[in-house]
Formats: sequence, structure tokens, C-alpha cells
Amino acid sequence: MPDTPVVFRQLLPEVAHVEASTLLEAMFAALPERGRRPYTLVNFVASADGRAGFHGRSGPLGDTGDRALFHGLREHIDAVLVGTGTLAIERYGRLLNDPERRRRRRERGLPEQPLFCTITRSGRLPLSAPLFALPEMRAIVFSAAADIPLASVHAQVEVVHLSEAELEPGAVLRRLRAEHGVRTLLCEGGPTLFGALLRSPERAIDELFLTLSPKLTGGGAEPTLTVGPELPEPLPLRLRWLLERDGALYLRYLLDVEDSPEQSSRRT
Repeated sequence: MPDTPVVFRQLLPEVAHVEASTLLEAMFAALPERGRRPYTLVNFVASADGRAGFHGRSGPLGDTGDRALFHGLREHIDAVLVGTGTLAIERYGRLLNDPERRRRRRERGLPEQPLFCTITRSGRLPLSAPLFALPEMRAIVFSAAADIPLASVHAQVEVVHLSEAELEPGAVLRRLRAEHGVRTLLCEGGPTLFGALLRSPERAIDELFLTLSPKLTGGGAEPTLTVGPELPEPLPLRLRWLLERDGALYLRYLLDVEDSPEQSSRRT
């Protein structure tokens, strides 16, 4: 069934009631372009006690509002980047199931499904994930492995072989922009990939979308939003909007860094 409109109470920058679709349409119309890499968004959900999952998955922390923003971002984006661990755990399949969302993408001149991207040093892919059984899905795998067996795969998978040194997230993003025309990219995790993007030399993240779930996990071993070595110093964020729905908070943050020389004109 088509998605029904989801209304949020906007608290910042001004108090209003807004639909997810209207909010995202306006946002993507005004996104700047990056010259050498895609404009990159990261989307996460976290519990009130700071965990990015519960019993191994992010789904139990989400709600209707989180899913509306999650699928709304996918509707507008050129490509989705996911780590292989998240691909396996979340059992990725078709990125957009709603035919209305796919129709709107066609009207914008986009393929019905965003391009799926992942990075693997070892070459080990969770090929049992439903995505690889779907002929309409397009995927790019960046890997340092010499060979990845794809005989059982029905999706349209391109493997880009890179050296260990070249398999740095920032370099991968530059290839997506230069060789595949990806202007907007959505990273859906996991925490290891998010941390690696933050530590890349050019700090290849522009925005963070964070759903703060009104739920407690009570501890456990689930990670926080980022995993890996600390940054040299904390990275400031600027709050662009704050939404509320049924006790959950939905935050859109800009990374508080100076615009790079490669930023060019805004979309029209």
C-alpha cells in the first residue's frame, strides 16, 4: 500500500505542523552540490540511553515518523551507502517498495531505485540478503579482494577493485561522484562506516539525521552511533530542524565546518 502522509510537530526553526514529504521536497530542492564528492547525509536512530540498536537491529527503536523520514530520504537520494555488517543484519532488499515513491522518482528523472553501494576489504558479502536476488536492483561493491563470487546473484552488481590504500571512504565517495554521477548520497550505517567517514581526510559527511527514540535499552552491547578511534577533537554540529511526534524527536544537524572551495551553485 502507498505510504500515508505523516505529520510532525515542528519545534525549530519555527513552530508548525509539517508533513514529511513537504519538508523533504523543500530540503532537497535547496541542497548545495559538492564538486568532487556527493553531498552526503547520514541517517540513524538511537535510544534515549544512546544505543543504535536493540537485540542486534535498529528496527525496534524506530516508529512511524522515523520510517517516514527514512523512506523519504531514500526517495530523493541518488545512492545509498551501507556497511556489509548492516547489510547482513538488516537483511536489505528493495530500497523503495511504495510504487508512488518510485513514480515520483521517475518524474524527477531518477531511476526507480537508488543505487546501492557497499565497501568490503575482505570481499565477503552477505549474498543471502534479499537485495541480491532482485534483478531490478543496481549495486556497486568497492573491494580490495581479488575475486567476489557472484554466480548466484540476480541483481546488477558491479565490483570496483581497489587497493587497500584506495579503499578509504572519502576516495570511494569521489569515485561515486566522478564515475557514477552520484550527487547525493545517503549513508545508513553502521557505526563503523559512519566513524570511518568522519575520520576521512576531507570529513566526508555534510548532515546527520538522528531520530531520538523515547525508549531505553537498559544497557547491552549495542554500539553508539560511531565506532572506532576518537576524532582529534569533538566535532560541532548545527541544528537545522527539530521535529516531534509521539514523544520521539527528529533532528537534522549540519556538520559545523566551513564550506569547502569545491561547493558550487545550489540546485534549482
